[in-house]
Amino acid sequence: MTHRIGLFGGSFDPVHNAHLALARQARDELRLDELRWVPAGNPWQKTRPMTPAAQRVAMLELAIAGEPRFAVERCELQRTGPSYTLDTVRELQAAQPGAQWFLVIGQDQYHNLPTWHGFEDLLQRVTLAVAQRPGGGAGDVDARVRAAAQVPLALPALQISASDIRARVAAGLDIAALVPPAVALYIRQQGLYRAATGS
Repeated sequence: MTHRIGLFGGSFDPVHNAHLALARQARDELRLDELRWVPAGNPWQKTRPMTPAAQRVAMLELAIAGEPRFAVERCELQRTGPSYTLDTVRELQAAQPGAQWFLVIGQDQYHNLPTWHGFEDLLQRVTLAVAQRPGGGAGDVDARVRAAAQVPLALPALQISASDIRARVAAGLDIAALVPPAVALYIRQQGLYRAATGS
């Protein structure tokens, strides 16, 4: 049996319940042997400063505790320079050449794939698992992306964003319904997001 591995990347600043819902959906729909959460080291398309990697990893580990097929993949945090998904996939495929790889992405990332470093090489290496928002059509998607191996994922209808969570914390509002309890406690204990930051 081919080992089926999902990769789910992001800044996870912080990880929240919509991330977890999508990861579980991907794990179950794609029959993954494991799903690796890939916190971005130095995401070249992000402009705002991020929470230190150690704290983002700590929140991820709290969020996925008790989920045996979930793991945190730290390779982007250990590399210098910009974090390119292609470099990550190449590195992981070299370590496990016989596996089948799925890249879990949202609709916005799906549309933006042609802006990614080496995206055509990337599309040859993975099957895209694309989260479909209810009523969100494919729209104007690059033909090269449309032609790539891909499967739709039914996206749970949770409207949660990390930027909204950071803004709520900065404003002193409750986030208990938006993140796992252990993550909410960690944010409070560490004093994260108290100073208003960019989106």
